[in-house]
Amino acid sequence: MLKRISTSDLRIGMFVEEFCGSWMDHPFWRARFLIMDTAQLERIRDSGVTEVWIDSSKGLDVDAPKAKVENRDAANAKIERELKGVAADAARQRNRAANLDGELERASKIIRESRRVVLDMFGEARMGSVRSLAGADRVVDAITDSVQRHPSAVVGLARLKTADSYTFMHSMAVCALMTSLARTLDFSEDEVKVAAMAGLLHDVGKAQIPTSIINKTGTLDDQEWDLMRSHPERGFTMLEGTDGVTPEIRDAVIHHHEKMDGSGYPHKLKGDQISLLARMNAVCDVYDAITSDRAYKPGWQPTVAIRKMTEWVGHFDDKIFKAFVRTVGIYPVGSLVRLKSQRLAVVVDHDPAHLLQPTVKAFFSLKSKMYVQPVLVNLVKDDGERIVGIEDPEALGITRIDELWVPPSAAIAA
Repeated sequence: MLKRISTSDLRIGMFVEEFCGSWMDHPFWRARFLIMDTAQLERIRDSGVTEVWIDSSKGLDVDAPKAKVENRDAANAKIERELKGVAADAARQRNRAANLDGELERASKIIRESRRVVLDMFGEARMGSVRSLAGADRVVDAITDSVQRHPSAVVGLARLKTADSYTFMHSMAVCALMTSLARTLDFSEDEVKVAAMAGLLHDVGKAQIPTSIINKTGTLDDQEWDLMRSHPERGFTMLEGTDGVTPEIRDAVIHHHEKMDGSGYPHKLKGDQISLLARMNAVCDVYDAITSDRAYKPGWQPTVAIRKMTEWVGHFDDKIFKAFVRTVGIYPVGSLVRLKSQRLAVVVDHDPAHLLQPTVKAFFSLKSKMYVQPVLVNLVKDDGERIVGIEDPEALGITRIDELWVPPSAAIAA
């Protein structure tokens, strides 16, 4: 049961469902969590947040009996020990044990083997229909399995796409992002597969748009823009009657460019008129598009993209976007950051429980203005180090940054 309470009434063992007020203002980027220790309580109260929503079905109720004052410290210590044991078990069950380098190699193979399947599918689409999803089902299975082992691998590699491979790699990336986002939203595994397929198929209508328009370096004229904006409806039409394509998937295909304020296309839907899968697809599609190099513009750094997307009021569903940020991290894999120690580092992994404290690989000293031996730094465990800013590799003259986190054996997929 959800209850809105004052932060002064929070106790260890309560489950925080949501913070009241702006989600950018509170100290926890994870909106839903169990309060496990006094440090979390102090951070919430010190943040200035005055009220939160708790879920009494997942933790203590505000009306639950309190320990006697003289025994409160001992009671809190006992609760902390029990909750940390539960959290440790949950962490093991999240199956994030896979080494990123190892999963990048597997993801590279998945992308290579999926290329022909996806290109054949787009070839069929170019002729007006997609007859079967048998091959696409195998691609979805491979991607969802990879994301389960490590959520950053396929997305990270797919972001390194070139203009020539954009459509194929974009479909792979959005499929992987939809998989991760669906799991963040606690979808069942069958629902995850549906979301993944919606991501893989969302741009299939672009198969009927001339590449001269898709890759045009200049501004599209009105006629070209109208043609480009027709791709959601084209995709919807060509998927009619395709085995395995549910109404939910077709809806996500036709409405992934709708916006919450009604300014999107093709039907100018608004708010709850837009389906959940379409709202998810909108976020995943835009994120991958703006972080990818295109014929007409270079991609933004992932961290810059997240910041920009927070500013687009009315564009995305706020709760979906919050969940997406928890999914990819405040500092997604591949982001270039500046550390307190005045070293440059590239983000190589993130923990959904500590989004402001990813694992990074430090490789450059700003003090000495020289490259140093790369070293991994886990910012959760290193209390003396933290991120103090994000950097633009191009502005600093730093090239081939991806080689710091993509092993040579996986780079072929890029």
